[in-house]
Amino acid sequence: MTAMATRYLYLARHGEATSDESTLSERGRSQAWLLGERLRHSPLTQVHHGPLPRVAETAQLIVERLDGVPVRAAESAGDYLPYLPRKDELPAESADALLGFLAQFPAEQRDHGPRLAQAAVEQFTGPVEGDRPRHELVVTHAFLIGWLVRAALDAPKWRWMGFSPANAALTVIRYAPGRPDSVLFFNDTGHLPPDLRWTGFPPELHI
Repeated sequence: MTAMATRYLYLARHGEATSDESTLSERGRSQAWLLGERLRHSPLTQVHHGPLPRVAETAQLIVERLDGVPVRAAESAGDYLPYLPRKDELPAESADALLGFLAQFPAEQRDHGPRLAQAAVEQFTGPVEGDRPRHELVVTHAFLIGWLVRAALDAPKWRWMGFSPANAALTVIRYAPGRPDSVLFFNDTGHLPPDLRWTGFPPELHI
């Protein structure tokens, strides 16, 4: 029987982007650098990132603070809608608003999202083969973080909506053999000074 070990999946949303989302803003670069500094002495062995420039740049700034940790792009860590619910799956009082929110996104993000979300689950979650724990980081977007946290909590599939990961915040999920998945922490911005936390969110979310 193949030995299995615990996987620790670190998830980070990209840093704040410029208004056209072509690159990181100056604040976003600072956020990424500080996240890398926080992870500098962590046991990470791999960094994955989505294909868009703001995510790739965030990952590169992080790995500059690490010691020889390889970094690679993964389509499954991209920006997409991971699951499109039917109206009868949603709470009646919010169904129309949620479906209206999803309808704003391009067909590409809607059509390919479920396939990529399944690929992300297969690639990044669950215990790993071997006898040594694995620590890996995925630099991605808010929707995939919500999808993977939802899955770890065994919440309904539509419940990926409603999570609000901050730019360069850190989430960690543990997948241990023979134990339920565990969200160790979510949306931790302790490595960021107050003026770099919760960028891109309305004032009422600046907690």
